[in-house]
Amino acid sequence: QAQLVESWGGSVQPGGSLRLSCRASGFYLHNYAIAWFRRAPGKEREGVSCMSVEAGSTYHVDSAKGRFTISRDNAQNTVYLQMNSLKPEDTAVYYCAAHAVDIRYWRSDVNCFDAKTPYDYWGQGTQVTVSS
Repeated sequence: QAQLVESWGGSVQPGGSLRLSCRASGFYLHNYAIAWFRRAPGKEREGVSCMSVEAGSTYHVDSAKGRFTISRDNAQNTVYLQMNSLKPEDTAVYYCAAHAVDIRYWRSDVNCFDAKTPYDYWGQGTQVTVSS
């Protein structure tokens, strides 16, 4: 059974760091783009960061640039989201999602958070709380 499992959310003070993990089972991440989304209380879900696993190309929305890094561990079939300099407005449930890509046509900056990009698999979410 194909699934994604997020881990390592938690509570930190402003300025702190967390590293979320998204581990795939039942399929190989190599042929996918992995995106991190978040949903804050009372707000719509928004995209945060994304990586085409095979090509290694990444994209971050403006609020994440300079603070968040997305990386992969092929041996562990896992993608990580390193979040530094966390702010209270980063508080949300974070989800990872996978979309099968053809890297000949994929552009992370264009396709990751395009409304026409369907994500095939979703994780269950992990809570991130940033508060003093």
